[in-house]
Amino acid sequence: DVQLQASGGGLVQAGGSLRLSCAASGFTFDDYVIGWFRQAPGKEREGVSCISSSDGSTYYADSVKGRFTISSDNGKNTMYLQMNTLKPEDTAAYYCAMRRWRTLNSNADEYDYWGQGTQVTVSS
Repeated sequence: DVQLQASGGGLVQAGGSLRLSCAASGFTFDDYVIGWFRQAPGKEREGVSCISSSDGSTYYADSVKGRFTISSDNGKNTMYLQMNTLKPEDTAAYYCAMRRWRTLNSNADEYDYWGQGTQVTVSS
């Protein structure tokens, strides 16, 4: 079974940084996309960023462009989300998900496997 383990959340002051990790295991397919999503209380789940295993192409939501960087260490089957210049509005539960396809997609409905969330809280 595919398993995704997200970690790295925490409490940080505005302007600070955090790095989230997503460790993937149990998959046998070569082409996939790993996406990071977030959901704040009372809000819909939002696609933050994703990366394709086939060519390393990436997507970022406008709200995080220039502040967040997604990367992958395919040898370790681990993906990262470096979050800099954090803002209080970045506060949410962050989830990593895997899409069994090579094309980028920010729609949560297009993802097949999900990890548990890791909480990010940014204080003002």
